[in-house]
Amino acid sequence: MSDFLKTLIKDSGNEYAGIASEGIEGSDVTGFIDTGSYAFNALLSGSLYGGIPNNKIMALAGESATGKTYFALGMCKKFLDDNPDGVVLYFDTEQAITSGMISERGMDPDRVAVFPVATVETFRHQAISIVDKYIETKDSKPVFVVLDSLGMLSTEKEMNDTAEGKSTRDMTRAQVIKATFRVLTLKLGKAGIPLVLTNHTYQVVGAYVPMKEMGGGSGLKYAASTIVYLSKKKDKDGTDIIGNIIRCKLFKGRFTKENKEVQVQLNYDTGLNPYYGLTDLAIKYNIFKKVSTRIELPDGKTAFEKQINANAEKYFTQEVMDKLEEAASKEFKYGSNSDDDEV
Repeated sequence: MSDFLKTLIKDSGNEYAGIASEGIEGSDVTGFIDTGSYAFNALLSGSLYGGIPNNKIMALAGESATGKTYFALGMCKKFLDDNPDGVVLYFDTEQAITSGMISERGMDPDRVAVFPVATVETFRHQAISIVDKYIETKDSKPVFVVLDSLGMLSTEKEMNDTAEGKSTRDMTRAQVIKATFRVLTLKLGKAGIPLVLTNHTYQVVGAYVPMKEMGGGSGLKYAASTIVYLSKKKDKDGTDIIGNIIRCKLFKGRFTKENKEVQVQLNYDTGLNPYYGLTDLAIKYNIFKKVSTRIELPDGKTAFEKQINANAEKYFTQEVMDKLEEAASKEFKYGSNSDDDEV
């Protein structure tokens, strides 16, 4: 039977086709890229040690100043730390990224290429050219691609209309974006390259209940395997603002349950806190127990949550992490029962 199928595949001329038992090139996820946050990894993949699928598109959507760029840069740093020969390709539409910002985040600027782009067509051409070349090269290095942000990309028609003094809105923009991701999704899958993009959200006018929507039309919604909506609140130490607590809600997920959410901590000085958000999961699954204002640990000792967050490695032992991994699978993966709060 397999020989018959191989003949049909060869005759079809489809370079992406394959027999399911041998793996589907471009569709099968061969690994995950650590985001730098155990809780966020679990939200995306159902495992503390998972993260972003290594050949899919992921969107971080939120209003202005919700930490989308900061979050994306944190993922870039983690990727470079975990892949000594890896590189980051950063498509910047907001002219917000500087060499100083990259160095301050602890990244090697020699391993980060920044591509300023203004239109969807320019991004499409450059991204596809890079991916095609990557596929042709046999000894390619690990690559992580960021588009920040989709919402700021114009179109060639809009640019030409503006140059001619026209103020009409380009009604074809959504179609251009959809066409871009129709082509790019397959190529990224075959190359094994992840794309993380940021996008803006807006309040839907006239909705029966208050709701937010992501800009850019339906193209990205279909193409992205994961869409996460972000919102934030200030993180304070006394009266000093030391960072942000980012609420991450899974709007779309092909690997984990939609509408689940976690919180992560972005500190202005130290970046993404890898352990933040695990305490809530530990309490829900009775690994830790809430006792008044303190938290009881597996050894019977108690501590304040602030103490745990400040010295997480002391409290999140390997035994605790093993139990949390089981809890994360129950909480986030499809087909698991999160009603059973014991692990």
